Amino acid sequence: MTTERECDQLLVERVRDGDKQAFDMLVAKYQRRLMRLLSRIVHDPAEAEDVVQETFIKAYRALRHFRGDSAFYTWLYRIGINTAKNHLATQGRRTLTSADADHEHAEGFNDGEHLRDINTPESMLASKQIAQTVNAAMDALPVDLRTAIALREIEGLSYEEISDIMACPIGTVRSRIFRAREVIAEKLRPLLDMPVDKRW
Repeated sequence: MTTERECDQLLVERVRDGDKQAFDMLVAKYQRRLMRLLSRIVHDPAEAEDVVQETFIKAYRALRHFRGDSAFYTWLYRIGINTAKNHLATQGRRTLTSADADHEHAEGFNDGEHLRDINTPESMLASKQIAQTVNAAMDALPVDLRTAIALREIEGLSYEEISDIMACPIGTVRSRIFRAREVIAEKLRPLLDMPVDKRW
């Protein structure tokens, strides 16, 4: 039974041998995951799509340098994160503050599903508010904290994988995730302390 990493490595080798379809398979496999991650960094969906495309172009051109020391997706995410950061820098963007947070973007947040106990209109509204608050809090975080928490909580990656992707020590990853969780918890506290019927 081959692992995901081994499958990716075989596809990489096929691309190096001139098989363009193998690269299309890697794109198909990682495009949505990369878009989900990078849209956390670059908030405009059209710009995020451009960054995803640019990431795949860079990855394709650099594929001969991929040694397989880390998993392909780790290497790809690292290229994506750096491309997104460079995109923001060339746009002269600062990191969003909570006042700027795109609340429309919160509508697409599905990771709060487990917060629902009973699907009453009140609890569903409360869940939606919690999801919007989490989303807005994440969007307001500095890029490094936002990236670390997205890789951990949304992508479900290990601290080791995040350390590899972000090219920083595991201790730094832990600290960034801890700080991100603290900020999000702080924003959620007023909602969670409030009775459900007073939340709207």
